[in-house]
Amino acid sequence: MQEYIIKSEIGSSRILVGESLGNVKKYLPHNRVIIITDENVSSLFKDKFPGFPVITIGTGEKSKTIDTVSEITDEFIRLGVDRGSFILGIGGGVVCDITGFAASIFMRGLSFGYVSTTLLSQVDASVGGKTGVNYRGYKNMLGSFRQPEFVLCDTDMLKTLPEQDYRSGFAEVVKHGVIKDRELFNYLSNHLDEIENREISFLTKVVSNSIKIKAGVVRKDPTEQGYRRILNFGHTFGHAIESVFGLTHGESVSLGMIIASDISVKNGLLNKKEAGQIKKLLSDLNLIDQTKHDYARLASVIGKDKKKG
Repeated sequence: MQEYIIKSEIGSSRILVGESLGNVKKYLPHNRVIIITDENVSSLFKDKFPGFPVITIGTGEKSKTIDTVSEITDEFIRLGVDRGSFILGIGGGVVCDITGFAASIFMRGLSFGYVSTTLLSQVDASVGGKTGVNYRGYKNMLGSFRQPEFVLCDTDMLKTLPEQDYRSGFAEVVKHGVIKDRELFNYLSNHLDEIENREISFLTKVVSNSIKIKAGVVRKDPTEQGYRRILNFGHTFGHAIESVFGLTHGESVSLGMIIASDISVKNGLLNKKEAGQIKKLLSDLNLIDQTKHDYARLASVIGKDKKKG
């Protein structure tokens, strides 16, 4: 197991890579705990959950709404949640975002933590203290900056991911390699078999390296005042693509990185060889294809993305 600590002006977070869901109880501060999860994670792992009340939400982006947060709030009230309670999210990026947001606004803020169950969540969504939900077509329009007490990344759980969800997570790993770590980028390029076979030691290293990169950025700029925007590489176009075409987050961000890379080449900020290497790795990871998209429609949606400007 590897441990990372993120300390910033918005709080401190303990990231545990390679720890097991079965050990989560020892990281909980007390027994006044409420669990939030989704239907898929519940069906696979509920028998391994610690014995606390469970709130189960729907799956996917369609559930990442203020209506879901309202339903959770009603359950908090019914269960007698107060400022001394602890909220534990067990799931992927949607569960983590919703758990963090609901906890941060209920009674002006409750302590919370995550067991991150997907690759995308382990390398990105659960780390960094950003929470949020979508609102009327606007991606992550409502949210807050608040660090979880801990994030437990059980890499064994990645074995159960559907192939598309598994591949999707690698888009964020590629992003981290492009913006900060050429060695990580090359490591992915040279270990495609390990990716295919979901080798746990390989995945643990990839998750750890990605968290190290993101943690370093977050420490410098926890509330995205400037430097942290480097983590948005591929996301302005990616969020628009995700909204218009209904592709996965990873596929959308991958296309967004290619568009951003092409723009960078035209502006002399990236050479053609490097842009080609990015495209090849994303293609090798089955994250892009040659489908032509309606870029005129795409342009009209970009204005709705919160990362514009």
